[in-house]
Amino acid sequence: MTVSAKTTNPTVHAPIVAGNYADPAVLRVGGDYYMTHSSYKLTPGLVIWHSRDLVSWTPVAAALHEYIGDVWAPDFAEYDGTYYIYFPANRTNWVVTAPHPTGPWSRPVDLGIKGIDPGHVAGPDGRRYLHLSGGDIVELAPDGLSVVGEPRRVYESWRYPDDWIVEAYSLEGPKVTFHNGYYYLTAAVGGTAGPPTGHMAISSRSRTPWGPWEHSPYNPVVRTRSNSERWWSKGHASLIEAPDGSWRLAYHAYLNGFPTLGRQTLLERVEWTDDGWFRTAPSPVEEVVDAGGLEDAFEGPALGLHWQCEGAHPAARYAPGPGGLSAQGANGGPPLLFMPKHARYEAEVEAIVDGAAEARLLLYYNDAAYFGLGLHGGGVRHFRSFKSYATMPSEGRKARLRIRNDAHLVSFYYSFDDGASWSRYDKRIDASGFHHNTFGGFLSLRVGLDCAGEGRATFRRFAYRPLPDDGGKDEGGKAE
Repeated sequence: MTVSAKTTNPTVHAPIVAGNYADPAVLRVGGDYYMTHSSYKLTPGLVIWHSRDLVSWTPVAAALHEYIGDVWAPDFAEYDGTYYIYFPANRTNWVVTAPHPTGPWSRPVDLGIKGIDPGHVAGPDGRRYLHLSGGDIVELAPDGLSVVGEPRRVYESWRYPDDWIVEAYSLEGPKVTFHNGYYYLTAAVGGTAGPPTGHMAISSRSRTPWGPWEHSPYNPVVRTRSNSERWWSKGHASLIEAPDGSWRLAYHAYLNGFPTLGRQTLLERVEWTDDGWFRTAPSPVEEVVDAGGLEDAFEGPALGLHWQCEGAHPAARYAPGPGGLSAQGANGGPPLLFMPKHARYEAEVEAIVDGAAEARLLLYYNDAAYFGLGLHGGGVRHFRSFKSYATMPSEGRKARLRIRNDAHLVSFYYSFDDGASWSRYDKRIDASGFHHNTFGGFLSLRVGLDCAGEGRATFRRFAYRPLPDDGGKDEGGKAE
């Protein structure tokens, strides 16, 4: 799951982490960078990525191993040698701590305060604070594990012109950076989805974390200005200082035409002006080359961080081992999910079923919006969340299943002879509507494995691979 770039020192990268990894929070520790994102209901959550160059990233740990609700925009902080991730979930805010960015991480502590998108800062008074959405601030106890008093309003943000096409005002995502005697508050306004020109990042500064604030003359510092741009709804930015004194902004955005992939993490160089403000540095975009393929035999002692479930830990139903991934049948249980990163890709797996179970390879948005192929004792069928289709008969109880998503045009293939020959199921789907603006939730269309009904399924030899730009040729289910 590591990505690499075309050049060794490009100034703009889009994306640095592909797939639905929104609300990036980045922490530098010496020459190492660590990043985490919103993880929604996915468990394990708060996956932590590591990089040495801000371009190539690898998932190395997860900070949250239990489900406590929908996890949104976190903040990654260090204070007095301890590492903290603050995040909202289940209508409150939480914190986890560790002696190192990769853990081991504590169980979550409930701070008991409302608001979203906490941003940690240490003040000149020697006290610690959290900024929250809407312009509030609350003091933390010295250990950072509880709050002192109630949140209070300290910030009124810069306002965009009334004729700009945005979703809503929605002051969110405050991140505070101390630099050259000022506290710089970077926030998001304009709504996080909806019109592509809505979401944006803005900057203000103050001599203290509680104001008074002055607004940057370069606001918005990040914004999509036209729906003809490659990246839509750019916003929710975090400032990063490199060891050489250069600076970057990490933020998220939708790929034009592909909100189904969710909000991806982008990186852009910034420069400081003589009057002490930062702005993006004019430079061409260097696309990151993500080979992106992945194969998983499911033979290790534990699943990799690229597998997650919604609302439950994967170990509750899915067990890897020498014979492959064993999945216990369930009706309505969460599928095991993998995050696609490309506009065109294939996912393939070998499936075996026992009893009255059905092994499923599917594309999944939520429990009301999904579709795929299922193998049961009588053969292979296509299903959608609202309908089942005819079974292609086989008594072997074993098949290879493949789903091809070619720029929203989804086809389904199956093989009863271990891939020597493939048949295409006589249904195709336009999946372009499977995204937040249709269904809500800020989710993405993900690859899933599942076992439904009474019995057990075994999965082997999972493969995810990007397709060429033309999607390949539709001959026997194989892409050239």
